[in-house]
Amino acid sequence: MKLKQAAGRQHHAGPVTYVLLGLAALVSLFPLYWNLVAASHTGERVVEAPAPLLPGPRLFENLTFAWNQVDMGEALINTTIVAGLVAASTVVFSTLAGFAFAKLPFRGRNVLLALVVATMTIPPQLSVIPLYQIITDLGWVDQLQSVVLPSLVAAFGVFFMRQYLLEALPIELVEAARMDGAHSLRIIWHVVFPVARPAMAVLGMLIFVQAWNDFFWPFIALTPDGNPTLQVALAGLGSGNHTINQAIVLTGALISTVPLLVVFALLGKHIVGGITSGAVKS
Repeated sequence: MKLKQAAGRQHHAGPVTYVLLGLAALVSLFPLYWNLVAASHTGERVVEAPAPLLPGPRLFENLTFAWNQVDMGEALINTTIVAGLVAASTVVFSTLAGFAFAKLPFRGRNVLLALVVATMTIPPQLSVIPLYQIITDLGWVDQLQSVVLPSLVAAFGVFFMRQYLLEALPIELVEAARMDGAHSLRIIWHVVFPVARPAMAVLGMLIFVQAWNDFFWPFIALTPDGNPTLQVALAGLGSGNHTINQAIVLTGALISTVPLLVVFALLGKHIVGGITSGAVKS
């Protein structure tokens, strides 16, 4: 009886908790704040010691210069297309594969899962040369599909969705749907996807951020003057007269960060709410 009463109580955070949370928030937000400060000063002032801690007068001037120097508008559109397609395809394919590995019995399932997980240990640098040869033969150099197609599915996403569906999706739901005459596509659409929605939201957010910030392969497959993503465009910012204007570079970094902050601000509650509802079990 005491255990039930203790379980039903609501625990309120004390002042120490709020102080620690406030400090954690300040530490987390300080890099973003200093990025804003650096973007509002000249390049010479940014590299001086001590570094500036208050905003300066050149923010809008630096924003205009950075936006026009490498066509940040086109880079934003390209990055949105690439990150959106990669996130959507990874979520769909990973959910399908995770469902198969979690709930469908077939020969060699454990071996195939082990192979999928083992691919996560392979450094991406090893595949650069053959992958570049393939896109060259296909004529896809400096085309967005050269960045999208190699990232349509991720081993991490498959393993993530498999682990989630293993616990969250009762096999009785799948068997009941089959007894009612539902075919595989209908089971996936009406049973698997609704159950997996919280994990799909989290995976989509993680993959979107990863694709948005990806630099290594897009820098090889794309060019700053052709069809760049944001990270490739940032590589060409601030250069001139054999020097690099760090204030312009940080201004471009600020521009590339703002859309992610907007996405988190708009979808953060929905993602957290989905995780919370998915964690409730009878």
